[in-house]
Amino acid sequence: MTAAYTFPGQGSQAIGMGKSLADNFGPAREVFAEVDDAVGQRLSRLMWEGPLDELTLTANTQPALMAVSMAALRVLEAEAGLDLGREATFVAGHSLGEYAALAAARSLTLADAARLLRIRGEAMQKAVPVGAGAMAALLGLDYADAAAVAKDAAQGEVCAAANDNGPGQVVVSGHRAAVERAIALAQARGAKRAIMLPVSAPFHCALMQPAADAMAEALGRVTIAKPLVPLVANVSAEPVSDPAAIRDGLVAQVTGTVRWRECIGAMAAAGVESFYEVGAGKVLSGLAKRIATGAKCTSIGTADDVAGFVAGRR
Repeated sequence: MTAAYTFPGQGSQAIGMGKSLADNFGPAREVFAEVDDAVGQRLSRLMWEGPLDELTLTANTQPALMAVSMAALRVLEAEAGLDLGREATFVAGHSLGEYAALAAARSLTLADAARLLRIRGEAMQKAVPVGAGAMAALLGLDYADAAAVAKDAAQGEVCAAANDNGPGQVVVSGHRAAVERAIALAQARGAKRAIMLPVSAPFHCALMQPAADAMAEALGRVTIAKPLVPLVANVSAEPVSDPAAIRDGLVAQVTGTVRWRECIGAMAAAGVESFYEVGAGKVLSGLAKRIATGAKCTSIGTADDVAGFVAGRR
């Protein structure tokens, strides 16, 4: 059965994530220790003990979520004999999840992925003064209608479709006043709901250009190898394996739209029948079920999930 492995992004974090993996499996403990060393912080303690408001700071959330994904993946390799290069057709990650996908496919080292995500989180936070930007979820509008709402709401400010997550679930991002106008416009144009999101910065829009510049510099200093399997990139919704194209895509996705609906659709169209979400939460599995109807969607982020995966391979 053709499979893709996907890796979650911001919003999937929770206190305690990854702890059952560390409690039960040596390879998971090794991942968390290596990430702690790479970022120079006891990030694992913050993940397991909180406080939540500190974990939710994007400079912490981004490497933390990647660490959980990689801990789960290393445990699958050790306990289930998973061979990503042989068993997966594609990898993909939602926003910061692209770094986890690339680390899983041996395109980035674990330490480089952690350090890059710390830089990315800090740069995104610094790009826009706190309170100046916002993001909102527009539910019940298709992508074209949501993009039109964002364009009409801009009125000289920035407002753009940031995440095309799935059918009827589009997130817009930009200046706070413009996003507030988008909420009102979306409701007037038939959205089921339009709600402000509790985020610390307006991700994936032109306001993030300073962060994109910082990532271009940081990515220029690391080695990106050809991945074991192609990455379906956020910005193009197409598979890429060329290291230069991967680097360009990671820079572009800081300001560009996360085309997740198209990414899942492209993988399904290419024959993928099973989607494995590796890491914290079950957000991507829920989206995949709605986009690739009929596909098998499995979340693997806890010791119990690993046990279920292992049992299914016997």
